[in-house]
Amino acid sequence: MSRQKLKRFEDLQNRHNVIEYDDDRFPNIRSNWGTYIFRNSNPINLELACGRGEYSVGLAKEFPDENFVGIDIKGERLWQGSTKALEEGLENVAFARHFILDLEQMFAEGEVKDIWIIHPDPRPRDRDEKRRLTFHRFLEIYKRIQGGKGRIYFKTDNTDLFNWTLNEVLPAREDIKDLHYTDDLHNSVYLGEHYGISTRYERKFSKVGETIKYLRFEWKA
Repeated sequence: MSRQKLKRFEDLQNRHNVIEYDDDRFPNIRSNWGTYIFRNSNPINLELACGRGEYSVGLAKEFPDENFVGIDIKGERLWQGSTKALEEGLENVAFARHFILDLEQMFAEGEVKDIWIIHPDPRPRDRDEKRRLTFHRFLEIYKRIQGGKGRIYFKTDNTDLFNWTLNEVLPAREDIKDLHYTDDLHNSVYLGEHYGISTRYERKFSKVGETIKYLRFEWKA
């Protein structure tokens, strides 16, 4: 491991806006984000597989009365997002180094408001279907930590993942409502829902002519 990476991992361990498995706060973080991290009781929203945390930071700036947590397992990526948040003085955004399948270790039922899934790994192989972040087992986790309320936002450059989610996964469920979608976000009425926030993957694929796909839905009460 390079000296730079070692330094960044050391930085993460000393940052108040980052929580990891070995953090003293971790065993008690469930239901206590307002106490240990945000120092308020405002709603909590998640960005899953957040990478560099563009959405976590961008949404925190857009909604100062709500809290945002970027989740990713890659420390190098979290360092970049947490650095940006610190530079901009944003106290309503934090980052967690954690596996998404284990979200319920960190969030209690009904503790989360909205969830953003932005350009996740498409996991294109059939045998990896269960690892896709829009697969049923993940949706069930999201639904529980959202208390059966709130919205799911999903954005991707990958056509196969989008079509699979839209045409196979969601139609098989009876617990969603208000589904809206487009296969060309930048030329749709939904672009404003993203507040001008984009990721490096979005910019990369847009440059080569790939349209950005987007959908959102809510859980039925």
